[in-house]
Amino acid sequence: MPKIKIDPYLIPLLEAFQQNANPQKAAEMEAYMLHQFPFFGIQAPTRKQIQKTFFREYSLLRLERLEQIVSNCFEQPQREFHYFAIELFATHKTLWIKDSALFIDYCIQQKSWWDTVDGMASDWFKVYFTLFPAQTKPVTARWNKSKNIWLQRSSIMFQKAYKQETNTDLLSAYILQHANSTEFFIQKAIGWALREFSKTNPTWVKQFVAKNKLAPLSKREALKRL
Repeated sequence: MPKIKIDPYLIPLLEAFQQNANPQKAAEMEAYMLHQFPFFGIQAPTRKQIQKTFFREYSLLRLERLEQIVSNCFEQPQREFHYFAIELFATHKTLWIKDSALFIDYCIQQKSWWDTVDGMASDWFKVYFTLFPAQTKPVTARWNKSKNIWLQRSSIMFQKAYKQETNTDLLSAYILQHANSTEFFIQKAIGWALREFSKTNPTWVKQFVAKNKLAPLSKREALKRL
């Protein structure tokens, strides 16, 4: 595996990851993720404790520096660095500005797979659009029209934490734009977005599924809890 230059800020984190590495778990994690990425083999509870300790000791005060480090994390091969990048950016939301949408676009497209893209949807999107509500439609419309499937998926999934605040017009429009997609991760995203909203408004979801032609996978996922 080629060695990637690591930012000095991340050296203590690298050491902690190396000390807690588990080759057997790494092999299991890599297999679960279809061998898309190498892992240190650190399970989520341990990784989160490492990160919690790190955040207490090493804070950042400038957005430029934050973006440099997050970018460097995504350059690292091991998946734990990518998970850390998501939490690092989320814990420094007081540094975000309106133009942080451009950096979020960039991150969505780095080492993209369902786990990191959905992690950003959970930890970043609602926070950003709450801070900058006027950005909601321009940014998510750009994602929806993109040819990048992970930006498309983000437009469909960005309201997963909105519950009763969900904009059903946007949810409907963004789903229908890609309802005929043959891409597995888009079909799955449509189903997951609807399934999540069914916890808040099952009637709307039932009616939407009945009214519109969706891929069998999307429909099955959407109605799973109903």
